[in-house]
Amino acid sequence: MFDAKAFLKTVTSQPGVYRMYDAGGTVIYVGKAKDLKKRLSSYFRSNLASRKTEALVAQIQQIDVTVTHTETEALLLEHNYIKLYQPRYNVLLRDDKSYPFIFLSGDTHPRLAMHRGAKHAKGEYFGPFPNGYAVRETLALLQKIFPVRQCENSVYRNRSRPCLQYQIGRCLGPCVAGLVSEEEYAQQVEYVRLFLSGKDDQVLTQLIARMEKASQELAFEEAARIRDQIQAVRRVTERQFVSNSGDDLDVIGVAFDAGMACVHVLFIRQGKVLGSRSYFPKVPGGTELGEVVETFVGQFYLQGSQMRTLPGEILLDFNLSDKMLLADSLSELAGRRIYVQTKPRGDRARYLKLARTNAATALTTKLSQQSTVTQRLTALATVLKLPAVKRMECFDISHTMGSKRSHPVWYLMLTGRYALSIVVIISRVLRRAMITRR
Repeated sequence: MFDAKAFLKTVTSQPGVYRMYDAGGTVIYVGKAKDLKKRLSSYFRSNLASRKTEALVAQIQQIDVTVTHTETEALLLEHNYIKLYQPRYNVLLRDDKSYPFIFLSGDTHPRLAMHRGAKHAKGEYFGPFPNGYAVRETLALLQKIFPVRQCENSVYRNRSRPCLQYQIGRCLGPCVAGLVSEEEYAQQVEYVRLFLSGKDDQVLTQLIARMEKASQELAFEEAARIRDQIQAVRRVTERQFVSNSGDDLDVIGVAFDAGMACVHVLFIRQGKVLGSRSYFPKVPGGTELGEVVETFVGQFYLQGSQMRTLPGEILLDFNLSDKMLLADSLSELAGRRIYVQTKPRGDRARYLKLARTNAATALTTKLSQQSTVTQRLTALATVLKLPAVKRMECFDISHTMGSKRSHPVWYLMLTGRYALSIVVIISRVLRRAMITRR
């Protein structure tokens, strides 16, 4: 039995992080506090704030405390512990993969490529993009407009003849001497750099000047080629919603219904919408929306932050109690000032409305999909004359050889809503010749 009174007598009033353990020694909750003694004392009052807190306190068998110098250090350490232990009473950000970037290498003849992970290679990184598909689409577009190479260095160094990309006009062929001048290739690389930085106007201005110069020199084929580039750039920029501010923003909209939350993040760089992504954090029952938003934002930016480029401003549709602490922590991490805003105006308000609408739409779709799964399982139970389908075993009979057989097991769990998980088991026996074998 955990002796709360004896424990609280030993707790300091300094800032820090606490970890709560159950009888099995598993971390069930991680939290931070400006005053550890005051915060931990609040868990053992007679009138607790919620049923979730009551359930948490009932399972506590041990509490470990780590003191930090500042509240900012406590915030960073808290999210590192949450990522490490994945406590069941914390809101957890799932599927937090690092975002892809477009990488422009620092080679003599720079190449374009998709990059995901730590930024060790020499060169420039543009992004982040919401997913790999968005990067591949952008690279394909860039290849049509600005013929900069995208081949691996191993291929580039061993070419003696130009490849197909050169033949169809999607690469200038710097791998073969004499096909393109150093100045022309460097100029195309500069266009790519400006274009990815959102400076489309500068690209157009330079291209128009080159086209007019080529025309005056009676180099009409060159002028026509540059004209085609100008038209391609204009077609791309006309399709984008562009803010006059040209700022770098992340816009976060939230929707919450039926015990499920959706957080939609809109990525805006140089005033242009690069893309967006919806997250469905794991939310313990009885969790308030404020805690969901605050925990998500902290985990999103402070966990794996080395993989993410921080914007100059973050827009939220929910007022955080630790807004200034989060802004200070992110600013310290980025080495520049990061602002967290909750009441934007003008274009920023439009962005926030768009993020909120996308969050609501994604949540509705998710709930609808779960409802459909539930209906199908109910229909299956009716056909099989069962009260409910709690376990389903599926045998993979698509193999033709080998001694081991795939045997997926589906468990249906009721945790406030229906969910499916898959456990793959390797069967060591033939199981009736894999269900009577064709």
